[in-house]
Amino acid sequence: MSEKELDSSVNEYQEEYKSNNYIKQLQWDMAIGLQEVDNLKPSKYLEKLLDENVTGEMTIKEVEDSLRNYYVEKEKKNEIDHNELECDFVSTRIVELLQEDNFELSVDYLKYVHKYLFQDVYEFAGEFREVDFSKREKILNNDSVAYGDCTTLKESLEYDISLEKDKNYEDMNIVDVINNITDFSSHIWQVHPFREGNTRTTALFIEKYLVSLGYKVDNSLFKDKSVYFRNALVRSNYFNNYLNIKENNSYLIKFYENLLLGKNNNLHSQDLIVKELFEK
Repeated sequence: MSEKELDSSVNEYQEEYKSNNYIKQLQWDMAIGLQEVDNLKPSKYLEKLLDENVTGEMTIKEVEDSLRNYYVEKEKKNEIDHNELECDFVSTRIVELLQEDNFELSVDYLKYVHKYLFQDVYEFAGEFREVDFSKREKILNNDSVAYGDCTTLKESLEYDISLEKDKNYEDMNIVDVINNITDFSSHIWQVHPFREGNTRTTALFIEKYLVSLGYKVDNSLFKDKSVYFRNALVRSNYFNNYLNIKENNSYLIKFYENLLLGKNNNLHSQDLIVKELFEK
């Protein structure tokens, strides 16, 4: 072919339109994908309802009402699978929250996110924990991240958020944006202010924050990589002075590069294993 025949400049640009159905499907993908961090799977009933929501046959409120009626009947028969119940309701709440056009960079909004997501599951939804704890991590050979002191949770979060409020993302290049959002989400997660649901709450809080800043977020990444996301948060906060292991946020940066830039970094939890902890 000639140079002229290969010249595409004469072709008009075509606008890409993402349908409402496509957006709703991505929201459900994220919502259910995030449940993987706690090894939760949806019920077949929710899968049916979400399909009807995506196609426009049901509103998200109708999904919620149908789900509630479904579990009322399951409770009467003593047939409730509590893991499915948690996955179903929290997934639905995530979709609802993603569709809310609001965000506030504050401790109160972080608590609101947790309360909204887990209102159907935990009595302590939206309340800070009052005990210190640890959690065995597979990638750390059952060692744990050092989480925030339960007596200073609010102060720690207020400090991190106050620093964040001083940043001007409009003046940052995208590399600085990703580095800053990596640090901020890592710090919020390390505080671990709630007894359960910290990763899911952090993910929604950060996503709502990014959207409020005007960034487009690839929700589909959470469909398959939510476990990697949590493990990357673990690595960004784990240190071991005895073995000279430092915090490493490079894995979380790769996740955000894929999330915000559409990069194709390989994201495998196998890569996050701290090998020194497995050597005898």
